[in-house]
Amino acid sequence: MNLTKLFGVLLLAPMLASPALAGDAAKGESTFKRCKACHAITAADGTAIVKGGKTGPDLFGVIGRVVGSVEGFRYGDSIVAVGEAGNVWDEENLAKYVADPKAWLAEKLDDPKAKTNMTFKLKKGGDDMAAYLASLGSS
Repeated sequence: MNLTKLFGVLLLAPMLASPALAGDAAKGESTFKRCKACHAITAADGTAIVKGGKTGPDLFGVIGRVVGSVEGFRYGDSIVAVGEAGNVWDEENLAKYVADPKAWLAEKLDDPKAKTNMTFKLKKGGDDMAAYLASLGSS
């Protein structure tokens, strides 16, 4: 390999190693309005960032949190198993999950019979919504 190619590979390697999501947090804040029927966002000090439902877990600090691990929330078996396998929410996982929760769980568990309690699918804007949640802080 010549020096020019080697230099190019060395420059590109860090970009290829990390997920590159082009999420727009401002758009994601607007997109999150569709999620608040089931999810709230409450800061660690108890301040309501987004008042929402309690059908789903509170999403403050979701980025960096072990999947299915909000204390006191009753999750389905499949999402708990994904968390017990060591999976942590990052922007990429969250964007894929909200696009099709059942398919994401089935892939993560290698089990086509995996079940989800979240029937909503966010076909567009998942990367933006994940960027918005990431902008609020991580676990």
